[in-house]
Amino acid sequence: MSVISFHSEDVDFLLNNENQYIDWLMSLAQMHGREIEGLSYIFCSDKYLHKINVDFLKHDTYTDIITFPYGDSEKLESDIFISIDRVKENASQYEEPFRNELLRVISHGLLHLCGYGDKTEEDKSIMRSKEEEAISLFHNQKT
Repeated sequence: MSVISFHSEDVDFLLNNENQYIDWLMSLAQMHGREIEGLSYIFCSDKYLHKINVDFLKHDTYTDIITFPYGDSEKLESDIFISIDRVKENASQYEEPFRNELLRVISHGLLHLCGYGDKTEEDKSIMRSKEEEAISLFHNQKT
């Protein structure tokens, strides 16, 4: 059993070649000096993630991702919820391929766990740069 798993909650969504994503995430964590203890990515709808955002974070907004860390900063352990609706909409809005936007959001959760923030403009710029590096890493990995 892998330390990284992918599930769909209320959407019909599956990743093709999960092992490619697992290898990529393991490499990404290692690049940032971290080890993955256990990551569970849950793909869901806007409605599902909005409810989590309201119930647990008291934010009445839509979002593309919510990361719930459980472990320490060296060994990453988390449930990461991703709205496929938001990813599709963002891809369309920013004229990005869906897969690249999905990679951006998947890596965003892991990067948060590695200590990168996105509250200030400077932090957002650094996060965006790290996301771009992650997307390149995915596309350049050997399959």
